Amino acid sequence: MNELELKYGCNPNQKPSRIYMENGADLPIEVLSGKPGYINFMDAFNSWQLVREAAAATGKPAAASFKHVSPAGAAIGLPLSDIEKKIYFVEDMELTPVANAYARARGADRLCSYGDWIALSDECDEATARIIALEVSDGVIAPGYTPEALEILKTKRKGNYNVIKMDTAYVPAPVETRLIYGIGFEQGRNELPIDASCLTNIVTENKDLPDAAKDDLVLALITLKYTQSNSVCYVKNGQAIGIGAGQQSRVHCTRLAGNKADNWLLRQHPKVLELPFIEGVARPLRDNAIDVYISEENDDILRDGAWQEVFSVKPDVLTLDEKKEWIAAQSGVSIGSDAFFPFGDNIERARKSGVQYVAEPGGSIRDDNVIEAANKYNMVMAFTGSRLFHH
Repeated sequence: MNELELKYGCNPNQKPSRIYMENGADLPIEVLSGKPGYINFMDAFNSWQLVREAAAATGKPAAASFKHVSPAGAAIGLPLSDIEKKIYFVEDMELTPVANAYARARGADRLCSYGDWIALSDECDEATARIIALEVSDGVIAPGYTPEALEILKTKRKGNYNVIKMDTAYVPAPVETRLIYGIGFEQGRNELPIDASCLTNIVTENKDLPDAAKDDLVLALITLKYTQSNSVCYVKNGQAIGIGAGQQSRVHCTRLAGNKADNWLLRQHPKVLELPFIEGVARPLRDNAIDVYISEENDDILRDGAWQEVFSVKPDVLTLDEKKEWIAAQSGVSIGSDAFFPFGDNIERARKSGVQYVAEPGGSIRDDNVIEAANKYNMVMAFTGSRLFHH
């Protein structure tokens, strides 16, 4: 089959719609369940590239949570700590490496991952399918599914959940084309390999880059390769914890991603871990309540009895001073940027979220200022020499 008709394009008024292959070649996918749409396939193919490259670069299973052609989260399959299991709501579940990867990818930004598209680098097993079954998502792409996993996924959404099997042998053409306003564009595919060899040009005084930090920076760069530009990505322990996408200003990307990283860090605050949720509260309601609780408007959920919808007793306020103290105590975070940091203000903002390791292309006329800012905080910064714009 070299063509698949779709219900509509990005919007219901955009018809006809299809995906197809040139020259009569077969599509490299098999739809095992559901009827994926135009945006579903855009997310599926972008996210598949991300997890395939992340797994190849790190030697570990990878997963991504995609929304509107950019990742909300990405991760490799490292074991979860007890706290991570709790904040991802998987304390009582069996966890395999692939399941760990998806729990982490979904947990990067649970609010933005609501209704996500899922990508898995490895076969979807039963443990991963059981996590997917509990979350609100649009579909999943993977190289295969165990019979048990497929049976679970086919029951989701009353049997209409989107499940795509990807042909791992598929190799795209080296030149890609697209039409914008009826005008053809053509370029070579971005086949730039990203691995630890990209991090050898360390330009700071501190040159101590541990292997775990190398994995984190590689994951950050691969994530950025498939994130709408401008983009910045914070990573810790093999998991993207803050992604800023599609901003016109670099520092706005850094702030946006940094704020998301701060939220991830605050989810682990003792006051958040001890929130007295009513038994049986749905996951999306818990996510929304936590997001409000850790925000600057956290009084909103605690006044006028609104807290009674999700909490059994009124929780204590998480004060601004407590939040600042908690975030200031964090460390070991990595950050990647898809293009150079033009000013040291990006480093200043990154430092506030515990960043110690930095990877960016370099090449700004103010590189000296950026290096000086990194040295000020004893960071390790590598210039990769490669820009990663994605549009």
